[in-house]
Order: sequence, then C-alpha cells, then structure tokens
Amino acid sequence: MARTNETKQKEQRDHKDGPAAKWVGFRSDIRVLDCTIRDGGLMNDHNFDDKIVRAVYDACCEAGIDYMEFGYKADKRIFAPTQYGKWKFCVEDDIRRMIGDKKKPIKISVMADVDRTDYKADIPERSKSVVDLVRVACYINQIPAALDMLKDAHDKGYETTVNLMAISVVRERELDEALEMLSESDADALYLVDSFGALYSEQIHYLIGKYLRYARQNGKEVGIHTHNNTELAFANTIEAIIKGANRIDASIGGLGRGSGNCRMELLLSFLHNPKYHVRPVLQCLQDHIEPMRKDLLWGFDVPYMLSGFRNLHPRDAIKFNASPDAQNKVKFFDQLIEEQ
Repeated sequence: MARTNETKQKEQRDHKDGPAAKWVGFRSDIRVLDCTIRDGGLMNDHNFDDKIVRAVYDACCEAGIDYMEFGYKADKRIFAPTQYGKWKFCVEDDIRRMIGDKKKPIKISVMADVDRTDYKADIPERSKSVVDLVRVACYINQIPAALDMLKDAHDKGYETTVNLMAISVVRERELDEALEMLSESDADALYLVDSFGALYSEQIHYLIGKYLRYARQNGKEVGIHTHNNTELAFANTIEAIIKGANRIDASIGGLGRGSGNCRMELLLSFLHNPKYHVRPVLQCLQDHIEPMRKDLLWGFDVPYMLSGFRNLHPRDAIKFNASPDAQNKVKFFDQLIEEQ
C-alpha cells in the first residue's frame, strides 16, 4: 500500500525527534563558557603569565567557544595587588592587551563576588569596556546585595548571570525563596554551582528542574558549574544539559580550584555541535596547561574526594595537599573523622 504524504511527513517528524536524533544531533541554544583562567587562578593567586592567558584566549577563539572568563573584579582595598596576580582584578587595559586590537566573536566575561567587589567604581559602563558579561557570585545569605549588583551591571549595559554558590548546603525552603527573587532579577541566567563537588546525578536532575521552573517563568536560562571531587563533574554537566541547562562552564584540562572543573575537551566532544572544534583546546592543553600541573596541583585526588563526599569546602584539602604530609592520604581521612 502506498504511503500517503501525511504518513511520510509523520515518519520524517518521528525520525527527526526520535531517540537517535537526541544523541546524534545538537542543541544550538547551548552556550559554553571557559573558566580556565578565572577558576584556575584560585590555585595560584591568579598569577598567570600573559603567554598562558593569551594561549587560552586564542584556543577558545579557534575552538568556537562562546565566552572566556578572564578572572575576578576584586576590590583592591580587600585584596592587595602585591599579593595577587592581575587576573584577580581584570583591569580593562590588561584584558585589552590580551585580546588585541581586533575583538573576535568570542565574548569576554568577568566574575564579581558579592562583598568583594567595588562594583560601582571598578565596573565601568559597557560602552567603555571590552567585557560583555558580568557574572555575580553569591552565597544564599547575600541575595539582597547580589540583586543590587545585577541591577548595576544590567543598567550599565552588560549581560548578567548570577552564580549561587555552595548549593549543596542550602536548605530547600531557602533555595526556593532565593530562586524566586533571582528569577525576578536582572540576571539573564541562573547558575547552579556545585562548589564542593558533592552532588550526584539524581540531585543535579532534581535541582536543574527546580531552577528551570523558576527561571522560565521570567524568560531566563539556567547554567551549570561543576567541580570534580568525586569524578562526576563531566557526568553532572551532561545531566544538567539533558535536563535543559543551556549555559555550560568548563575549563581546559579541568584546571580549577582543588579538584578542578568539567574538562573542556570532554564537553566539546560530547556536544556534537560543528561550531565547536576540540583540536585547538587539545593543543593548548598539551603546550600550556598540563605543564603547570606539577606546580598547581589541581585535579582529582583523595583529599578532594574525601571533602566532596562530606560536602565540605576544599580549603583544608588544598592546604593538606601543599603540606609535607601530602602523600599520607589516610592522615587526612583520620583528620576529617576527628573533626566530625
């Protein structure tokens, strides 16, 4: 029996929207942000050589990555410039020197921590800056200040997101109240941040669903930023994408605080989007990022794993890994047990 045109059209729709298309195709609305220098700077007080920063920038441009985050807009009255590198402050002239005279399609991001940024003075009008995106980072008790920072950046002409940190220790009722306020703010996207690398895929699935319910009612997107304490950064990022997150953080080689972040080379390979190219990332990883590993000591390690499983800030694990006892992993385990 000959198929009717209506039957053929239905079969084409089913093929296009079926299970195979979900995995072989790609979502064009996903935006990738590289946080190599910003998050990695937490391992060396943001003292990256200009050559490294420029190499990451060039790799991100060639790879088709949507945003590169250079660092923080920290208040110099709180953080002494003599103790921190230039990417703790992201002065306009320093960023311009890295990107050159001709601005490329990639967008530039900076992060502004609540209570650590003199944002009214140090974040200029967008018309006077090469920065495109200001990401406001806050804890649950800092929401009112974050709202003011978001408004300030939005009114100056920037894209804005809010990164709600340490979400794994926030009570459900408080989270609901926070998301209600943030969904009505000037943020373009709400980021779920697994600061301690403590969340599992089931929790990511549930939390991204919650974020989306609040975000979509006000036309906002949802993002994900993961840490790799229990080697779930990439898996949790995939879970967030499947659930509907469109703003995705990753770093080259996973370079980031403590256990590091979702690896960019994994993420780009997973996305299947022809606009992204993994080879420039691999070249930068090989030539510039991996050689720093022996000094910066980021990546999966037992002390980071232990702090992740216990839903703790990695500061003690970072301190331990830099101590003479770094090879005695059992000592750190016993130390955690004694402190409980």
